Amino acid sequence: MDGAGTVGGAGSVGRDERDTVARGARLYEAARALSANHERAVEAVRAALEPLRDAAVRRELDAIPVSRLQDVTEGRLRLGSVGGSGLRTVGEVLDAGPYRLRQIPGVGQRTVDRMLAAARRLAEAAQETVAVHLDVDRPEPRTTALVAALHVLVEAGPEVRRAVDRAAGLERRLGPLLAEAGPATGRLRMLVAGREGRARALSAVAGVRSLTEEAEREGVPELLAQASVDLLRGPATEAAAWVDFALRSAEYYGLLAEVSGRQPPRAAAEGFLPDEIAERVRAQRLDDTHRRVSLRGYQAFGARFALAQRKVILGDEMGLGKTVQAIAVLAHLAAEGRNRFLVVCPASVLVNWTREIEARSALRVTVLHGPDRHEAFADWRERGGVAVTTFDALRGFPAPGDGGSDGDDGGDGSGEVGLLVVDEAHSVKNPLAKRSQAVARWVERCERALFMTGTPMENRVAEFRNLVGMLDPGIADALGGRDAPAGSVAFREAVAPVYLRRNQEDVLAELPSLQQTDEWEELSASDEEAYQEAVLAGNFMAMRRAAYARPEKSAKLGRLREIVQEAAENGHKTVVFSHFRDVLGVVEGALAPRDGGREALRPDTAAPVFGPLTGSVPAERRQRIVDGFAAVEGPAVLLAQIQAAGVGLNLQAASVVIICEPQVKPTVEHQAVARAHRMGQVRPVRVYRLLAAGGVDERMVRMLERKTRLFDAYARRSAVAEATPDAVDVSDTELARRIVEEEQARLGAAGGSLTTAE
Repeated sequence: MDGAGTVGGAGSVGRDERDTVARGARLYEAARALSANHERAVEAVRAALEPLRDAAVRRELDAIPVSRLQDVTEGRLRLGSVGGSGLRTVGEVLDAGPYRLRQIPGVGQRTVDRMLAAARRLAEAAQETVAVHLDVDRPEPRTTALVAALHVLVEAGPEVRRAVDRAAGLERRLGPLLAEAGPATGRLRMLVAGREGRARALSAVAGVRSLTEEAEREGVPELLAQASVDLLRGPATEAAAWVDFALRSAEYYGLLAEVSGRQPPRAAAEGFLPDEIAERVRAQRLDDTHRRVSLRGYQAFGARFALAQRKVILGDEMGLGKTVQAIAVLAHLAAEGRNRFLVVCPASVLVNWTREIEARSALRVTVLHGPDRHEAFADWRERGGVAVTTFDALRGFPAPGDGGSDGDDGGDGSGEVGLLVVDEAHSVKNPLAKRSQAVARWVERCERALFMTGTPMENRVAEFRNLVGMLDPGIADALGGRDAPAGSVAFREAVAPVYLRRNQEDVLAELPSLQQTDEWEELSASDEEAYQEAVLAGNFMAMRRAAYARPEKSAKLGRLREIVQEAAENGHKTVVFSHFRDVLGVVEGALAPRDGGREALRPDTAAPVFGPLTGSVPAERRQRIVDGFAAVEGPAVLLAQIQAAGVGLNLQAASVVIICEPQVKPTVEHQAVARAHRMGQVRPVRVYRLLAAGGVDERMVRMLERKTRLFDAYARRSAVAEATPDAVDVSDTELARRIVEEEQARLGAAGGSLTTAE
């Protein structure tokens, strides 16, 4: 009776069970298909990488003299007669093989075996350490194949990683359940399964239903389907892949390091932290639900460090992505339910922060700056999200808990600030300054704080101690009054709970040698006034350099000084390009004031200024200026008119490039940057293009990107394009006319006729 009832019952609910299993099976197959598609894409990268890595290993071995084999065997090899055989390098020894080596007079089997074993050890070491670099200006079939394969994964975006992780979890959980639920797909199968088999099948069906419904609620089927579509699009054209690589090469190299398994040494990526702290940081989970960018391994560790330690200084060297790490922390805390965050930064990077958060996360951004900042502050308190403000504006806002102004949350904590981020934190190192006191008050009232600075603060212990004191007074007191030497093991261990710094040379073995950043600045009131006067006059050239017309209040000039200062403190040389001679004069006055003018850079890091190189400087004198710039030990600054220095000079001594304004011809920028980014450059080159939001710069950038980016970036690699840049650029006069007319309309100015004279 029980059996008949069970079978009958099974028949009455069989359709529901079959539908449930069918839905689960479709989800399972979608997960398996995505995993297979992703593995094929990854395997395509590995296949394209292998010959390039083999060639790099071969070049390495061909550069190692045979004598190094003695070092590997601790002097046990006798190589006297090998040198006379014509074998000069380790690569040639491996090519010779055992037979030819045995033909060398005086070389026996034992020596041959030791020699080859030592050569193979060097080959294995080279295999582990060589880095593959992709030269965008000299593409060849093998590098093009790798860029095209990487393009598929990069174009698919970070969503694919999330989808692949979900697919792996579904495969792992659904596979066994679907196998167990098999009898429930037919009445006869249920009948022969027996009592225990039927019970297991029905239990498995319930598990499949639960997993499937959960996945459908979270939109997983659509996520898997979209990821598969993105991966199956196949590689783009070779030209498009190279153009995309040039625009976001860091993403390509990050993915390449991940696929190849070539991550930096763990100790370096973790800032050489003590084991106890490093273990705690590694155990910290990192939620990427609200993040739209993939992280390199060391960046993920930096975000985990900030989360695990709560109040810290992230002191990574410039160019390592401190902003991305901060956004990862914000996104994680938002996923945990925190809904209000505050970023404090110099006015010069306010626009950058806003754009970065919007581009790299799903978080809402509110700018607390300008005349409406108090209304914006009230809106942020009510609606939440990430507020971005300046050091000066912060002083006008009530800190959490001041008079109950920030605690209207019914006591549940939902109104608290989840994270306070302080960018360019070395700006608040003076405890007597009002901005420092305002930041200190906010840090005290917030549960978490993240200070960011690319300046190696440990070189000035007194200043460093002041920053640490805001975050952890106990550690600051432990530092005492002594002047600890930079790099001291004891000093680094003492500050390890609150301080993490990584250097480029330690963690970026495969980073491209060129990184480009658009620095968007918000014009000061004085800048805006000068700009409006130029628009009213219809003077295109005056519009382009209006941001430098009044140096005392110039937002661009302030940011330029900050970049030069940070580069100098890190020992880097900087070249500053502008189209305009008078702009270079303004920059020179700001960096190297004469006649008792105000000091531009701190005395301990002041960088000598060379130039300016202009079209009127004879070629011989130009080279003497460049040679003098290169000969300086440590930081230096070279000022150069972009047309004059863009061709024919070798500026590879510089690893930081600043372009004061966008150029009408993108090829001019490419050629100028190529003076520093060229063969023989031993450091990654960081390029900063200073741009003003909302005016001529923004319109120029948009027009040139929309009209010429693909064609120009592709064509400039041909000999014809290099020789005749005018062939691929937009007409100067036409672009100027359109921009002037549009700006006059935007500002309501009945302007004069177009003027393009300098």
